[in-house]
Amino acid sequence: MILPRTILKQDLAKKLYPQSSNTTSAMQLLRKEIKQSQELNSKLDLLARNRRAHYYSHKQLEVILEHFCISQEEFERL
Repeated sequence: MILPRTILKQDLAKKLYPQSSNTTSAMQLLRKEIKQSQELNSKLDLLARNRRAHYYSHKQLEVILEHFCISQEEFERL
């Protein structure tokens, strides 16, 4: 399986939080999760060149999926 090089942060948030009423609330939940997990936050900081970019890199996506205990196959099915 091949993960995309980058993924739009909003698309990832919608996939991880499908119960959210809209994209904004899904993004808020994702930001909150990252902020609350010091380990995840520090791993993403090490991988991020530009934290303000609208995309996550492949490596960042792998770290996030690992944090949520989601395999690459499961992610594709979301």
